[in-house]
Amino acid sequence: MARILICDDEALIRSMIAKYAIFEQHETDEAANGMEALEMCARSGYDLVIMDIMMPELDGFSTVREIRKHSDVPVIFLSARGEEYDKINGFESGGDDYVVKPFSPKELMLRVDAILRRRGGADGAAREEFSIGPLRCDMTGRIVYVNGERVDMTPKEYDLLFYMIRNKNIALSREKLISEVWGYDYYGDDRTLDTHIKLLRRSLGDAAKYIVTLRGVGYRFDTNE
Repeated sequence: MARILICDDEALIRSMIAKYAIFEQHETDEAANGMEALEMCARSGYDLVIMDIMMPELDGFSTVREIRKHSDVPVIFLSARGEEYDKINGFESGGDDYVVKPFSPKELMLRVDAILRRRGGADGAAREEFSIGPLRCDMTGRIVYVNGERVDMTPKEYDLLFYMIRNKNIALSREKLISEVWGYDYYGDDRTLDTHIKLLRRSLGDAAKYIVTLRGVGYRFDTNE
C-alpha cells in the first residue's frame, strides 16, 4: 500500500484516479492546483505524486521543480498535450513518467505499481557501485559523478543509466529497455526512450560516449569504447 497525492484541477479526474488507486489498496489525497500540492507535500510524505500539467495558480512543471528541491518522490505527469517538447519538459522537470489524456485508469495504475516496485528496494542490501573513466556511480544511493562533479539527473535518467550499466556490453533493444526500465507494456512509439537517451547523454557529458546507438536495434552501454 502506498500514499498517493493526486493533483488535477478537474474534480472528476481526481475522483476517478482515486477510485482506482483505492481499489488497488493505496491511500490517496487530492489537490486542486499546484500550490495546494506543494503545501501538502511539505506537510506529508507521499510515495508517489500524479500531477496534471495545465492548472491555475501554478502549473505542474513548476510544481514538480519546486518539489524536487527537497524530495525525490516519483511523479507521473498527466497532460492533454502529447508533443515531444512537452514530454521533454516533463522529464527535465523531474517526472518519472508522462501520460497523455485521455488515458486508461487501469494502465495508469500499472505504471504506478511499476514505479513503486522499482523504488521499493531491499533493506540492508550490499552497496552497488560502478566506475569507468570519468564516470562514478553509487547505484544504491542513486548518486552519479562525472569528472569528480556530482551530476543532478531526473529519476528516470538514473533508472535508465543504472539498468544499462547492470547490463553493460549487451545489445539492448528498445523494446527490452522500455519493458525493463518503465516496467510495463508500453503502448505507443519508442520516442519516449530516445528522448530519455538524449537527456541522459546530455547529463553525462564526457561519459556519454559509453552509451552507443545500435542502428535498427537499440542501445548498449559499452565499456570497451
